Amino acid sequence: MKNLREVKNDLLKEWIEFREETAFCEMTPQDKKYCIYFDEIAEKILKNVPEQNKKYVQKQLDQLDKNFMDYLYYWNEKYYRNGFADVIELFGV
Repeated sequence: MKNLREVKNDLLKEWIEFREETAFCEMTPQDKKYCIYFDEIAEKILKNVPEQNKKYVQKQLDQLDKNFMDYLYYWNEKYYRNGFADVIELFGV
């Protein structure tokens, strides 16, 4: 049997991407309560930064946003992939 925990281009990866585009796009009021409104936070930070530093701070905020999204993607995939692998092992498939 293939190692289901290994991240590669497979059916499970396609399913995770599908879930991202469907269910994860619909936020409940509970979801919105815990949402990180990065654009609003970045805007507030930039309002308090001297003009000569705005370009640099904007670049750093963009990098932070990208890194955070990469981090979330990695952990979501790991969580779902390992959960799926655990179920398969539990049923002995």
